[in-house]
Amino acid sequence: MKEIGRRTFLKSVTAGLASGPVILMAAAPRKTDMRIESITTEYQAYQYRVPIKFGGLVTTQITILNVNCVASSLGGKTAKGFGSMPLANTWAFPSRKMSFDVTFNAMKTLAEQISKLTGSYKEYGHPIDLTWALEPQYLKAAEEISQAQKLVEPIPKLCTLVTASAFDAALHDAFGKLHGLNCYHTYGPEFMSHDLAYYVGSLDKENYKGEYPNKYIREEPKARMPLYHLVSAIDTLEESDITHHVNDGLPETLPQWINYNGLTHFKIKLDGDDLKWDSERVLSVDRVATEAEKKRGTKDWVYSLDFNERCPNVQYLVDFLHMVKEKSPGGFERIQYVEQPTARDLETHRQNVMFEAAKLKPVVIDESLTGVDALMLSREMGYSGVALKACKGQSAMMIIASVAERHKMFLCVQDLTCPGASLIQSASLAAHVPDVKAIEANSRQFVPAANKGWEKRFPGVFIIKDGTMDTSHLNGVGIGAVPA
Repeated sequence: MKEIGRRTFLKSVTAGLASGPVILMAAAPRKTDMRIESITTEYQAYQYRVPIKFGGLVTTQITILNVNCVASSLGGKTAKGFGSMPLANTWAFPSRKMSFDVTFNAMKTLAEQISKLTGSYKEYGHPIDLTWALEPQYLKAAEEISQAQKLVEPIPKLCTLVTASAFDAALHDAFGKLHGLNCYHTYGPEFMSHDLAYYVGSLDKENYKGEYPNKYIREEPKARMPLYHLVSAIDTLEESDITHHVNDGLPETLPQWINYNGLTHFKIKLDGDDLKWDSERVLSVDRVATEAEKKRGTKDWVYSLDFNERCPNVQYLVDFLHMVKEKSPGGFERIQYVEQPTARDLETHRQNVMFEAAKLKPVVIDESLTGVDALMLSREMGYSGVALKACKGQSAMMIIASVAERHKMFLCVQDLTCPGASLIQSASLAAHVPDVKAIEANSRQFVPAANKGWEKRFPGVFIIKDGTMDTSHLNGVGIGAVPA
């Protein structure tokens, strides 16, 4: 696809989003459509049991946004929907110029405005269409809040998507409950007024005419999936690394976690600004994991590497991979993929093409993935994979996952230290997208208190013994989770 085509698409998509409500009003409502009757929100705050370091920043706390909605059908039936997601400003709105409190308060103010906008929207439609119509209003609200609060850096689109994701999840949950179905049974022509061509637009429209997400997304979940365990940049690997014991009954070293959960998949957080440290960190994790896995009799285990966009350039990544391969060929072979190594603003950093690095290992787009346009641009720049995230919105993920599946890209689902209902949504996303290889779920490591009450209801998701998650039962009505 040529650059001019992509720019044309961006203009058309902006116009389309801005006129979303008009398009929905012009279309005759379907009998299956729903309308939002009310929206309410609440927050839950937790301290991490141990800090997490990623992207050069240390995080010690989490605030979860819970959204309840009431929706009605054309026939007058009503249902309650629930959505939940952490307001992860450290990841969604990172800043070296503003404090954690400033960016968090901006995000919370945005959540309050999104609540008002969503609750006041009274057109009928499928949840994807409702979110499609509301998103430009959310983005405008973010811009207005940035100006009103005189933020040194404006609220980025990624932050707006994360803030809106719990609202979007509540809509999908309510829609499924209105029809007595799991939401993954509602992404076909019997429920959707528009095919994928409508959402993809001029980027790739001809290839999606008459196609819907249900062509690319499973209606029933996979039975089991491997679980990725997070090794943050400050996690203790061995007993000798511990300076202060947590003493809460949970593991405190990597071998302890491996034995406790039967782990075989490890996500390693790296700094991206020190080639020697990054390579030695991977080699250390590989050494410790290899010793522990061999004691267990495990033959195969894998790593993913996450630089959180901190590498100064692509050559840094290429040099890093060659360095790891030279010092540990086995460790290199165990690398399954690399997440977003360089800056998230792809448009500004067009020089960061991934072709050479992607020859060595799959390189997936993560922080940059804010829409189909970003996905297509990443493919132009050599990215070979996509990191799906529930925190970017169920609606968006259904469209993006469909496009990525069609292009046969490497697929993974990434976590946001999602506990409770948000983990159910994230795990369900991984289990319903055919080519996703594993599930990342690290709330059990860092904020187990937020999972209280969920273990008994979803033991296969929240209690891990053999390194895999039981996803066979992630087919309940709605999005699959109700408040604990």
